[in-house]
Amino acid sequence: MKLIDFTQVENIFIVCGKTDMCRQIDGLAATITEEYDMDIYNGALFLFCGGNKDRFKALYWEG
Repeated sequence: MKLIDFTQVENIFIVCGKTDMCRQIDGLAATITEEYDMDIYNGALFLFCGGNKDRFKALYWEG
């Protein structure tokens, strides 16, 4: 398993509000493209907050 060096990521976006943590990759990607009109393939890291303050999901395209 290859670890990603996130210190090299230029843009990190935090999606504010409660995200349904049952959503899979396609659902999270749809949120980025449809609600925020952003490209998920631009090398940015997207963080989604859940209902609990200690739960996050990350979406990152590594190519």
